[in-house]
Amino acid sequence: MVPLAAPPHDIRIAGLSKLSTVDWPDRLVATVFLQGCPWDCFYCHNPDLRAPRAPGVMSWQRLCAFLRRRRGLLDGVVFSGGEPTMQPALPGAVAAVRQMGFAVGLHTAGAYPAALQRLLPQLDWVGLDIKAGRTGYERVTGYANAAERSWGSLAVLLGAAAARAGSPRPLDYEIRTTVHPDAMDEAQLTALGHRLADAGVHTWAVQRFRSEGVRLPMPRTDGESADLAPVAFDDLPAHRFDRFVVR
Repeated sequence: MVPLAAPPHDIRIAGLSKLSTVDWPDRLVATVFLQGCPWDCFYCHNPDLRAPRAPGVMSWQRLCAFLRRRRGLLDGVVFSGGEPTMQPALPGAVAAVRQMGFAVGLHTAGAYPAALQRLLPQLDWVGLDIKAGRTGYERVTGYANAAERSWGSLAVLLGAAAARAGSPRPLDYEIRTTVHPDAMDEAQLTALGHRLADAGVHTWAVQRFRSEGVRLPMPRTDGESADLAPVAFDDLPAHRFDRFVVR
């Protein structure tokens, strides 16, 4: 079910990073973390944000007061999570932030392609997680239909970016893949890179798994992840992307 529109004061804010240089490449932003995620990624480093009905820790009014004081000092605002498109209040919140004069970015795993499509006209940048290729999505997320949703969101994003290319307000994006040896090996990661390039992706960021904040033991792993060798990045098709980043 796709979330419906709702007033932004209903948004559940789980946290705020007042200043970030990493959440939107080459931009100085504030990052707003929203509560709730429909998936259960085994390597999630912020599992406290999964509960969809947990209350927020900051009011919408308090966030707006902070942002008004940062006009002219920040390049933009990024909505992250959790999965921000899960919240019906997100479109209203994005519109309100734009009215304050900020560019708006979004971090999403693509769980709600239709919600993302409705939101894209208001966005300036999207960081979309593509967690696996043709296999492996259910192992990562715990849900059988996750791959269809994420790859559907990729198609929506690429279509919007192409439509706005060369316009006064192009849509920029970054496709991001977190690499854990329990999710994919080097051959699978390389195949994923080629599939993304074939789809028309121009920017791919490959991120090594980091253990900070994860649940132990991690769900759906074999219990011996610490003994697995890190996935090598030697044969990734970096040449097929305009921008390729390893983090």
